[in-house]
Amino acid sequence: MPFPRFDRSRLNIKSLSDRIHDLSLQDTIISLDAPLPKFDHPAIPQLARRIIDARRKDRPVILLMGGHVIRKGMSRFIIDLMEKRILTHIGLNGAGAIHDFEFALIGATTESVSRYISDGQFGLWKETGRINDAVSAGLRDGLGLGEAVGRMIVEEKFSYRDISILGRGYELGIPVTIHVGIGQDIIHEHPNCDGKAYGFTSYEDFLIFAETINHLEGGVLLNVGTAVMGPEIYLKALAMARNIAHQEGRRICHFTTAVFDLIDLGNDVNHEAPKDQAAYYFRPYKTILVRTVQDGGESFYIQGNHLVTVPNLYHQIIKLTDK
Repeated sequence: MPFPRFDRSRLNIKSLSDRIHDLSLQDTIISLDAPLPKFDHPAIPQLARRIIDARRKDRPVILLMGGHVIRKGMSRFIIDLMEKRILTHIGLNGAGAIHDFEFALIGATTESVSRYISDGQFGLWKETGRINDAVSAGLRDGLGLGEAVGRMIVEEKFSYRDISILGRGYELGIPVTIHVGIGQDIIHEHPNCDGKAYGFTSYEDFLIFAETINHLEGGVLLNVGTAVMGPEIYLKALAMARNIAHQEGRRICHFTTAVFDLIDLGNDVNHEAPKDQAAYYFRPYKTILVRTVQDGGESFYIQGNHLVTVPNLYHQIIKLTDK
């Protein structure tokens, strides 16, 4: 006998107009000419030079990021670097896609879990569930998840689409891939969520990402605020790319990686922490900073709030492009 399944048709889906939004564009999105927060880190200028050098050699510069980068208001910095063709691939988790979509649609995002979980309303908002319709259309048309959602944002002329990383990626032809874990995002609660569509479109995005990693030699990979999605898809894609490269007599080993996060990893981030220390289990550390660059690459760790670190990296990059 099959196991019983939850009946989603009984859910009460409310409008976003009924939700109290914790973040709005006016209060959150930082403009490019805002005062630059003070932040002195020796890796920032070095990393900026690596990024510029990579682009001058037509090598990829990849940004993997979690949803908090968007929630901290960094979208304009990322979009400007996309428009300047400095960032060549963006990878988001499901939460990042939701925040980007809601900002583009209504100019606000984020709800309080503690406010809405008590009565079971958390995540059950009709307009946000339209992402599922975009994903189903992506399955129909053979698109990746990021392209499918970006297409909806652009073609339906969302009111605030100028702040959408997904929408701008669609317009510029720059891959913005979305890497989901089924059941981890609020839109998976909705009756119109099709697991087959997510499986197809997110896997298409993984293959698009793996092809970008196939050309990482001489490039740069940035992992900003994603402790699981970023290092995990990078590790698997790099294994695939190196497998092919080995057969073709080439190597993917001379590239730069950087991790931006809040955790104090100590003074030596280029050697793996012992297993009896908590830092060992922080995946960006051992995967991105140590194991995958040990054959000729170099890694950097920038500890700090995204509000400070991302604008400082952006302005260092812009200084170099103006020379």
